[in-house]
Amino acid sequence: MLKDQSSDRAKREANKAFKPTTTQKPMNDYAKDQHSLNENRERLKAERLAREAKPKGSED
Repeated sequence: MLKDQSSDRAKREANKAFKPTTTQKPMNDYAKDQHSLNENRERLKAERLAREAKPKGSED
């Protein structure tokens, strides 16, 4: 009986150590396009806000 308990404990510890990771489904073409579109839009928005925040007289 005691041997079975130690075996169960070892199994539980191993299951904790080797938990399966959550995997994401591969993106289809539409999702890839949407993702890159959103990234590009955010990049352009950040650039525009940086330009607008720069004082008018300062030319770099």
